[in-house]
Amino acid sequence: MGQWALHIMVGLSALALLHTYLIYPSLMRWLARGKSPNQDVYHPESNWPQVAVIMSAYNEEAVIEEKMAHLLDLRYPEGRLSIFIGSDCSDDRTNDIIAPIAAQEKHIHFFPFQERRGKPEVINELAGYARQQFASDGIDPIFVVTDASVMPAPEVLFKLVQHFQNPEIGLVDAHILHTGMQQQGISEAENTYISGEVRLKHYEGLVWGRMMGPFGGFYAIRARYFSRVPPTYLVDDFYITMRMFEQGGLAINELDAICHEAVSHEIQEEYRRKARISAGNFQNLTTFPHLWWPPVNPLQFAFFSHKALRWLGPFFLLLILAGSAVLAALGNLFWQWLFAVLTGGIILVPVLDQLLRKAGLHWLPLRGAHYFLAMNLALLTGFFKFIKGVRSNVWQPTKRN
Repeated sequence: MGQWALHIMVGLSALALLHTYLIYPSLMRWLARGKSPNQDVYHPESNWPQVAVIMSAYNEEAVIEEKMAHLLDLRYPEGRLSIFIGSDCSDDRTNDIIAPIAAQEKHIHFFPFQERRGKPEVINELAGYARQQFASDGIDPIFVVTDASVMPAPEVLFKLVQHFQNPEIGLVDAHILHTGMQQQGISEAENTYISGEVRLKHYEGLVWGRMMGPFGGFYAIRARYFSRVPPTYLVDDFYITMRMFEQGGLAINELDAICHEAVSHEIQEEYRRKARISAGNFQNLTTFPHLWWPPVNPLQFAFFSHKALRWLGPFFLLLILAGSAVLAALGNLFWQWLFAVLTGGIILVPVLDQLLRKAGLHWLPLRGAHYFLAMNLALLTGFFKFIKGVRSNVWQPTKRN
C-alpha cells in the first residue's frame, strides 16, 4: 500500500470518528433550531387509549419492591391500564415480592416462568398475552416496555401516551435521569455520555421523527408496530424500533416523561454490559443494512451517522493506529509524533486514571478518556462475540446499586 493510500485510510477513519461524535450531533442541533415537539396530543378530557405495561424481571430483589410501588403509583384513567410482569425463572426473592401484590391488584398479571429464556423472549410472550386480552374488543393498545431498575414518575404515562393522538407516531421514549452519581466511579462520565445521547435523539425526533432507538428502560409503542424479537437477539428495543420504521411509524422522545435509574459506577460492570450490547448492535447492523446504506434519506443518514459509524469506531481507531505506525516507520516526523501520542495515550490514560483514583483524585476529562477507550474496547469485544455466533440472549443483569 502506497503512502497516499495510507494517508487516505487514516484521514477517512478520523473523519468517520469526527462525524459520528462531533459533526453529526452539531448538524442535528443546528437543524432542530426553532422546531417544536409534536403538538397533536391527547388532552385531559380525551378518551385515552388502553395501555399495557410490559416488564421482564430476573433476580431483581434489590429493586423490585420499589419498582412495584412506582407501578402502582402510575396515574392513568381507571380501567385503561393493565400490567404484565414476567419473572424469567428468578431464584431469589423476586417472585415472593411480586406475587402477593399481583394477587391484590386485578390489573396486574404475573407470570412466574419456570424456564430461563432471556428478556426478549419474556417480552415476546407478555406482548402475546396482552394482545389476547384486547383482541376480542378489537382494541389496538399502547405497549409500555420497562425495566425493573427504572422508576417512573406518576404522570409518565400521560406524558408518553399523549403523543399517540398523532397517527404517524409509533414510538415514544421516556427521559431517564440518573441518580447516585459518584466521583470515584465512572458514573459522571456515563451520565455525560447518556445526556448527550438524549439530546441527540431528541433532535432526531424533532427534525425527522427518526429517533435512533429508545434507551429501552421505559418506552411506549403502538401494539400493531410491536414485532417479536428473534430468540438470540440481544438488543430488543433497537430491533423493535427498526421494524417499526419499516412499517412507516415515527419515533420521538418526550423530555418531560421523567424516570429515574441508578447509574453504574464500576467500569468492569459497564464494560461487560456494553460488550453484550455491542454484540447485539452488530446483529442489528447486519439485519437492517437497507436502513443505513446508502445514507441518502433521513432514516439511512441518521442510522449511518449515529449508530453504524459509532459501532465501527474501534476499527477506525485501529486503522488510524496501524496507518500511523507504518508512516512513522517510513521516517515522517509528524507521523512519528502522532503515533507516539496515540500509543502513549492508549497506555497511559487508564494507568493515570487508576493512580489518581487510588489517590482520591478525580479528573473528569481523564475519566472520560478512560471511559471512551473502555467502551470502544467493549465494542470490539462484542464484535468478536457476534462473529463467534450468539447462541442465547440469556445473561446476568448488571449489578444493581
